[in-house]
Amino acid sequence: MSFNLVDAVNSIFNNGFAAKAASLVGESETNVKNAMGGIVPSLLTGLLHKAGSADPSSLLKMAKDASQSGIMGNLGSSLSNSSILTQGSEMLKGLFGDRLGNVSSLISKFSGIQESSASSLMNAAAPAVMGVLGKHATENNLSAGGLLSLLNSQKDHIMSALPSGLNLAGALGLGSLSGIGSKLSGKLSELGGAASHASSKIVHVAEYGVSGSRNWLPWILGAIAVIVLLMFLGKGCNGTDKTAAVVPIDTVAKTIDSAVVQPVVAAVRESLKVKLPDGVELDAYKGGIEDELVGFLNNPSSVAGKDVWFDFDNLNFKTGSSDITDESMVQVKNISAILKAYPKLKIKIGGYTDKTGDSLSNIKLSQSRAIAVVTQLKTDGASAGQLVGAEGYGSQFAKAAADAPDAERQKDRRIAVSVRAK
Repeated sequence: MSFNLVDAVNSIFNNGFAAKAASLVGESETNVKNAMGGIVPSLLTGLLHKAGSADPSSLLKMAKDASQSGIMGNLGSSLSNSSILTQGSEMLKGLFGDRLGNVSSLISKFSGIQESSASSLMNAAAPAVMGVLGKHATENNLSAGGLLSLLNSQKDHIMSALPSGLNLAGALGLGSLSGIGSKLSGKLSELGGAASHASSKIVHVAEYGVSGSRNWLPWILGAIAVIVLLMFLGKGCNGTDKTAAVVPIDTVAKTIDSAVVQPVVAAVRESLKVKLPDGVELDAYKGGIEDELVGFLNNPSSVAGKDVWFDFDNLNFKTGSSDITDESMVQVKNISAILKAYPKLKIKIGGYTDKTGDSLSNIKLSQSRAIAVVTQLKTDGASAGQLVGAEGYGSQFAKAAADAPDAERQKDRRIAVSVRAK
């Protein structure tokens, strides 16, 4: 299952944090938990709001700096660390501006804690939230544009995690939160256009952090090799320079640009239309479940069986539940359309979790999520005879250790389709 920023942040604020925080701020542990349930999605929504107008490079730097601060490994003492609280306060001012007081007051009323306590919890949480984002950005080598793309893909998860009764839109002075997502999408499109038409190649090299990351070293070496080759080919056999030996600076810039910037652009998923036998066309991504599943079904030599599985790549659930998020409904409907187009197709849905948490609870959760997908497929018109079952396997097939980085464990959190007949 794809990365879920809300889940990743919530996973670091465990019961141990709530107990310590409750003692430090003088509130009940239950109320602190309620407060954190509102603080985390509120901070992330504030981040979405800021990302729609701020320089993405500055947000990326802030997130990476937070991930390297060590706060995520010592959350329990963050409320008594003046340096962390000051850092968090500055972050919050950057996210909410003059609306910060409204947000802390909202959290206070929602959870039943003092406004000063709400403010302290928010100050402590902000660097941790940014740290989780920065850790994921570092592990996945995200550029500034990649960070915006990630946030854009997470916006529905984040906003759906806001508790009912928490009127964050009002606190931010907005009629609704829907405009935040639209603004972010527009910013992402704007950045994409600017990247493809930028005139200064040197700016591209600096923006994507070539000098600061050895991950780009092969590209730079490749660019240098091309330049040297051009210079060598421009020389005669006797070693005297000919006219072609002078390589224009624009050529050098274009060589570096193609070597450095293009891999960043290529990381964006390629959209495509998946055509079905009944004439229906699905909006999907290259290498996504629709693309791979239909390719398998159209291949006369492919054989169905209990070991043939395809993972959903855009299916997520609301935190700790089997409620499918709104944005995930698109892919579920696509699978339903595939079932209709291939009437002989029979599938089983499997649910999987990582190794964190209680194994029995994981099985129960994965089972309920698999059933939820089957139920939704039926709702979308899929034939019940084509759905041969739903089973939750919990962490039985998880590969990453329970203490592995979230980027590794997220691969184990998934829903998959097994083709039993075609």
